[in-house]
Amino acid sequence: MDSSEHVCPACGQPVATVIRRYKTLGAWVPRWVAGPCRNPDCEAYVPESADPDETTAKNS
Repeated sequence: MDSSEHVCPACGQPVATVIRRYKTLGAWVPRWVAGPCRNPDCEAYVPESADPDETTAKNS
């Protein structure tokens, strides 16, 4: 796990850390990644009311 704070790649503001998971060798493994940007002035802004599945699809 990365000990540094995650930041938005577009605006540089700190973002929350979220846990995603992936399967490797038949086991689900957690991966800590940067969450969506909540800065309304940022081009990568995602409103809090957005569906988490939509933000994942948008960023993939």
